[in-house]
Amino acid sequence: MRDFALTFVAVFVALDIIGTLPVYISMTSRLLIDERRKVVDTSILVAFIVALVFIFLGEAIFSFIGITLFDFKIAGGIVLLLVSLADLVGHAEAADRASGSSGIVPLAVPLITGPGVLTTLILQLSSVGVVVTLAALLTNYILAWVVLRKSDLVTKIIGKDGTVVFSKIAALLLAAISVAMIRTGIFGALNEFKAG
Repeated sequence: MRDFALTFVAVFVALDIIGTLPVYISMTSRLLIDERRKVVDTSILVAFIVALVFIFLGEAIFSFIGITLFDFKIAGGIVLLLVSLADLVGHAEAADRASGSSGIVPLAVPLITGPGVLTTLILQLSSVGVVVTLAALLTNYILAWVVLRKSDLVTKIIGKDGTVVFSKIAALLLAAISVAMIRTGIFGALNEFKAG
């Protein structure tokens, strides 16, 4: 249960679905309610499939291109750090996405299943295994589906300022997680080098 809780929180922070809300609302503001629901349903499904493919083929991809988990931890940590810092200082990238299409591509990937989520999944697989990681992923994506489906209600409850504050807190937590990933990646690689 503890492993599930920790994995759920890690994926939840990386997913940052509340932080995605303002972007999603902006992207779908001109659509009818039924059209918005269809976009949410399709995007969550595609995002989940992409995440599943990465869970089951991630290690094979690593092996094929000749990288280790420690390499991925360091590189992934740097990517997550840059993503979190960009989110902390502004939403320029999100604004650029919002001005584009409201279809699957910007919403499913990379807004929902982005580098943060993929990196987190790989790391959780190595520490808690497939079953716990899948359970945490599925729970988070169901929650994300509900939040996006009820976006107007959620925004009304916590307010636009609330979504911004929540997003900043999530970005700060993601920055801390990314630093820990870089640290463990470096020390793990050093230990493996010494043992070899």
